[in-house]
Amino acid sequence: MAVKELKLMTFAYLGESWAPCGQLTMTEQGPELLASSFAYGLNYLDRADAIEVDPVSLAIRGPQSIKGKLLLPVNNLVSFGGIRDAAPDAWGRRVIEAKLKVPANSLPESQYLLHAGSERVGALDIRANIKDEPTGAAGSVHALAYLMEAAERIEAGEDVPANLEYIFMAGSALGGARPKASVRDAGGSLWLAKFQSKNDAFDIPAAECASLVLARETGLNVPPVNTRIIGDRRIMMIRRFDRYWLAQGAQPTVATDLMHLPADGLTERRMGFVSGLTLVGCDETQSRTKSYADLALAIRKYCHPSVIRADNEELFKRMVFNIFASNDDDHLRNHGFLWDPRLPGWRLSPLYDVLPRPGLATERYLHLGIGPQGRLATLDNALGGHAMFSLSLPRACALVGDVWRVVREWKVSFERSGVAADDIAKIAPAFRHLDDISTAGTRKLLP
Repeated sequence: MAVKELKLMTFAYLGESWAPCGQLTMTEQGPELLASSFAYGLNYLDRADAIEVDPVSLAIRGPQSIKGKLLLPVNNLVSFGGIRDAAPDAWGRRVIEAKLKVPANSLPESQYLLHAGSERVGALDIRANIKDEPTGAAGSVHALAYLMEAAERIEAGEDVPANLEYIFMAGSALGGARPKASVRDAGGSLWLAKFQSKNDAFDIPAAECASLVLARETGLNVPPVNTRIIGDRRIMMIRRFDRYWLAQGAQPTVATDLMHLPADGLTERRMGFVSGLTLVGCDETQSRTKSYADLALAIRKYCHPSVIRADNEELFKRMVFNIFASNDDDHLRNHGFLWDPRLPGWRLSPLYDVLPRPGLATERYLHLGIGPQGRLATLDNALGGHAMFSLSLPRACALVGDVWRVVREWKVSFERSGVAADDIAKIAPAFRHLDDISTAGTRKLLP
């Protein structure tokens, strides 16, 4: 199979419009990506509002000038993390493959990038050349029934008829394995709609929504979420936190509310997004070898100085919540970072993709390392690594107490969120009691 080198144009959404950002070169052999390189445009680097494609491999405000230089991914990776985050993940790839009627995972990475469309997460777009216009659009909430039916057909490996082809625009840019699509509500806000799967053991949209509400009740940063019923199926809705609205011509300030609802005279803006995988600087296959301490270190290295302490405290608290809820889908792509225009700089994104995993094992593990005992999901292990989050032991204990006081009433919270009694019974083995995940000595330390 011949080796091909393809040059693509990267755009960034700055202010109220797209701007050419730089040239991405991808070396591919069939579906395999062999190497990548990137060169920023000189005019782009001269802009005061330029955002970096990738803060690790493609930083633009470091001590070394990158003007006119060809840049390579760090750590001998074949792809830039920031570009990988702009590419569709498992579900988006399935949508693109259904659109093109090709086998699973058969396309070169460049084709997945090009077919993802311009409504992808974050502020980047990848196009074949500098003259190409943006493509794709989000669906409408009024089209949810059609999008859900199309998603079911794609999941079943069936053809998508012409009247359901809206899914090819609304779902092609998205990550994760579960069926989903981007939609706009009647007011113009962009939401991610997550559908039920025929293989679900319980009502996952209801459980995920309730889990995020529960997390918010502990004080964690969670975007607006709700559920909708279409026919006899439930859909979870989570507001896209990589978009914000601002008066036309205005610049964001420290006081800007990034979750302001759309209104007359306001224009939609975009925030850059990268995953924890990008900030840690590793490949997906290495995610399980990494830890929350690696994320905490990356926060100290790449996030804006004004948010480092708060972000590491939030990260520690999320880890503790995952321990209580047995959420072991906490891999590096399920941690995100936004380019906050108010700082300006990177900061931890709101929480997303949280789902309790029922189990009967006495010993449980998260995906990422927790503390001195590796991935073992106990509070002793979490507190044993408190210093990696720049937390004192009393402060770390206080945060554990904040989570436990809310999570111990999780059933009441889930009932308020509308989760059915039989689904609560199925989910119950996921939630751990304080006594099950801590020693008597640790419990004495908690407030």
